[in-house]
Amino acid sequence: MEHIAGAIKKLIKKRGLEKEINQQKAVEVWGEVVGQKIKEHTEPLEVRFGVLTVKTTSPVWRQELQFQKNNIVKSINKKLIKTTIKDVRFI
Repeated sequence: MEHIAGAIKKLIKKRGLEKEINQQKAVEVWGEVVGQKIKEHTEPLEVRFGVLTVKTTSPVWRQELQFQKNNIVKSINKKLIKTTIKDVRFI
């Protein structure tokens, strides 16, 4: 199995897919990073060019998360062990 995993990693790197895979991981770890309460009021939609778009349940949540944006970006990148997310856009 180790041989297959190594071959897959090489293929991903060769095709330049690492960035896209890490961006998808950012969407997947959203709830883990922000916690249950925020998770209940948000839905990560996509990442494009390092910007994570997150849908919120209300303008109040949008504003509150805007204040926490820098910490959220740092936490996601720390979780991914790579600077993948540059910004978060709340809609």
